[in-house]
Amino acid sequence: MNVHKMLLYFTLIAMASCQSSPSPFKHQITTPTKPWTAQPQPKPEGDFTFAIISDLTGDERAGIFNVAVQQLKLLRPEFIMSVGDLIEGGTEDTLQLKKEYDYFDERVLKANAPFFHVGGNHDLTNPTMRKYWEKRYGKRYYHFVYQNVLFLVLDSEDYTEARMNEIYIARKRAIELLDSGKTEQANQSAYFKMKERNTGEIGDEQSAYFEQVIAENPNVRWTFLFFHKPVWKREELGNLDRIEKALQGKKYTAINGHLHDYSYTERNSNDYIMLGTTGGGQNASKPNAFDHITLVSMSADGPSWANLRLDGILDKTARIPQNGDTLCFQNSKCMTLEK
Repeated sequence: MNVHKMLLYFTLIAMASCQSSPSPFKHQITTPTKPWTAQPQPKPEGDFTFAIISDLTGDERAGIFNVAVQQLKLLRPEFIMSVGDLIEGGTEDTLQLKKEYDYFDERVLKANAPFFHVGGNHDLTNPTMRKYWEKRYGKRYYHFVYQNVLFLVLDSEDYTEARMNEIYIARKRAIELLDSGKTEQANQSAYFKMKERNTGEIGDEQSAYFEQVIAENPNVRWTFLFFHKPVWKREELGNLDRIEKALQGKKYTAINGHLHDYSYTERNSNDYIMLGTTGGGQNASKPNAFDHITLVSMSADGPSWANLRLDGILDKTARIPQNGDTLCFQNSKCMTLEK
């Protein structure tokens, strides 16, 4: 078979292939000009969308998370991530922990999408809670790859058991002072002076685990890090330095919660995003303390990031689901004070 015949042969095969795979976009307009800018195209293999919820505890505000769950059903993400603080916690009563986690899991299941648990300080307050988490959900820190995108789930409460107990005892004392109206004394207490209260800690074993994971996945197209406290702000050992060094030269996005106040930082030429709340307590003096769901659409160009405020996600009746029209999703606008 000469070259010309071979070219004709492969051209006919290509034409037959096109005919056997009709375009998903059909129309009956035959004029040269069309009333659209371009034909819609199906998503190429590898594109996907996932959602992220933020803190819903620290004095959870009634009804908010239930609204978010119904809105997640409308958005239909392929899966849902979180940044921790799923229950109020702060107890060594395992029966109470079961009750709180049962309630959370019962609600999040209604979103009809896989959910990935991430632990926060309310979820991992003491060694008893740490053991309960591991019994119920398994690993406190882990990873997975989806569509050649690497997801790293970190535990920012990764202290030694002795240090965790010290923090827990100091926290209990601070809460007692607050409950008795001694706010000034609470603010001067040992717990409020602990750097771990704001930044958490990543232990050596955890850092080594993620260093190995990153080394074993050199060709992923993007990496997402999920953790509760902004541990990258920690100045002492136990910060994010080792993991950031392992990610040097790679494309990644770091996402955390904890402070209930949305903020964006560019660090190491990558995005570091601290989410607001999805039902958690809000301080009315913080203008970026608002309830939202984050929707991340992944394509060949990287992630597209959209923060969707709960008061702006309406159902087909043009109302906020779950009677959400009666709720406040940003205390600074509703002129209410944090509990």
